[in-house]
Amino acid sequence: MAVAGSAAVAGSSAVAPTADDANSSSISGSVTVTVTSAADGDTVDVEYENGTTETVRLLGVDTPEVHVENSPSEFEGVPDTQAGEDCLRDAGEDASQYTKDALVGETVTLKFDSESDRRGDYGRLLGYIYTDGENFNHDLVETGHARVYDSTFSQSDSFYSAETTAQNDLRGLWECRTVDDGDGGDGGDGTASIEWVYAEASYLNDERVQIKNTGDGELDLSGYTLVDEAGHTYTFPSGFTLDSGASVWVHSGSGSDDYDDLYADFGHEIWNDDGDTAYLYDENGDEVDRRSYY
Repeated sequence: MAVAGSAAVAGSSAVAPTADDANSSSISGSVTVTVTSAADGDTVDVEYENGTTETVRLLGVDTPEVHVENSPSEFEGVPDTQAGEDCLRDAGEDASQYTKDALVGETVTLKFDSESDRRGDYGRLLGYIYTDGENFNHDLVETGHARVYDSTFSQSDSFYSAETTAQNDLRGLWECRTVDDGDGGDGGDGTASIEWVYAEASYLNDERVQIKNTGDGELDLSGYTLVDEAGHTYTFPSGFTLDSGASVWVHSGSGSDDYDDLYADFGHEIWNDDGDTAYLYDENGDEVDRRSYY
């Protein structure tokens, strides 16, 4: 499919760059395509007029992930906390829906940048999508649905300017700069965070969840509960505490508890390999944290 798609680009009638482009020399080619689906906010599938298909990674932009975990450090000013990750996940869902609503089923112009590679990771095409003469990639940045992806492309100055405005106005994903994790229940100055869910285990005790104290003081986890989507529940033992920065693994199998490892004794694996959500509640039943994976 990729080879046929490339031939379609080379053999099609080029669409002349418009005044909306940074300059006429910045566009190295263009073609009319129909968007058939959107995997997320910055990746779409397209079909050429001859029926061949390609996957296009929108050039110069990066929307928050919806299929894997986000790294808040990649989004300037977003706190590197569970709250930051959760907020970016929601922003990623919003961006995906925005792209689907705007592009899927539409006939658009796909343009290529003279300063960028034609293909990126996984062989995907890299390009701009234009609808009604407007650069949709730029629109994603302008509306706060995407950050500028640090790469070489001719329109980067315009994209970075739009990003700065979106950040200052806290548009879209940039509202995640304002989130706060809270204090994690009554654990003093400690804050409980679900750091990792290891579901694809080779044996029962290899399936485990990491809980970390991300606060400044000692965290008392007495009576806290760890719960999956199906309702399997593990209750932390009375008197169990974590120092600031310390973490503990909660294993699904049986064993002898210590400061680094606790054992839920579920008797079988509970964390679904294809996606699940871990919930952490304090001794009063209030949600402290959650982590989803896909």
